[in-house]
Amino acid sequence: MIKIVSKNLIKEDKVEEFKKLMKELVEKSAAEEGNIHYSLNVSRDNPRMFTFVEFWRDQEAIDKHNATEHFRRLVPMMRDMREDSDLTIMTEVEF
Repeated sequence: MIKIVSKNLIKEDKVEEFKKLMKELVEKSAAEEGNIHYSLNVSRDNPRMFTFVEFWRDQEAIDKHNATEHFRRLVPMMRDMREDSDLTIMTEVEF
């Protein structure tokens, strides 16, 4: 399983628009084959800091997700709304 954490600091005047647009991204992405978990979370300390938490079956599922119409349309719109971002892609430690 591959896990993705994407932190996004949204411009103050774009927060409500961001939430409305990202609702579609979350709903459609969560319904994709190969998705295990997909959520958008907001910081309790900073109402402008939003974090996507994604769990994917494998790289093939991520590649298909990145090629979807909703991803290709909505992610560029999101980029225009943010001031800063940080993306971390990881796998679980096996003991």
